[in-house]
Amino acid sequence: MNTLIRKSLGAAILISLGSYGILVVENPYVSAMLFTLGLLTICKLKLNLFTGKCGFILENHKWKDLFIILLCNLIGGYALGYVYGFMSEDAVGAALLKVQSWEISGGYFIRAMLCGVIMFIAVKLYNEGTSLGIFIGIPMFILCGFQHCIANVIYMGVAKTFHPALFIAIIGNLLGSLFMWYFIPQKES
Repeated sequence: MNTLIRKSLGAAILISLGSYGILVVENPYVSAMLFTLGLLTICKLKLNLFTGKCGFILENHKWKDLFIILLCNLIGGYALGYVYGFMSEDAVGAALLKVQSWEISGGYFIRAMLCGVIMFIAVKLYNEGTSLGIFIGIPMFILCGFQHCIANVIYMGVAKTFHPALFIAIIGNLLGSLFMWYFIPQKES
């Protein structure tokens, strides 16, 4: 259990660095590319990121572990974001603008599902031996405005606020990942 929690908090740290970069690096293409370091490191070190694990839940059936991963990612992400909020007023302003732009709508849900699709593809390709899914997929979801629940909780922490659209992002990320998993042929036993 300690390892599960530690690896989940470690993943939150890495995503928080990328999220902070999104807020403070002015060039969106550069910040989107820098964000890839988080998922690449998470995959390489086998850390626990909800959006990287949820698409495989129908294979491993570790629902309790997935819930703990999500909880640790959310708590750790919000806490780190909260601390980052003391580093830069510009970051706070950028985070607040992001959070205020979220809406509880079908479009937001679809953007969360598409993020889940990309996250599943990126991790699946990494597991198959290539990092291309990370280096192409992560900038794509960021530049397209797709909604990543763990990055979003970090933005909320920086802005020191909460938005219920987080729950839509969590469900959308999960369902988007499972949707893509369904269409990928599974290895036969």
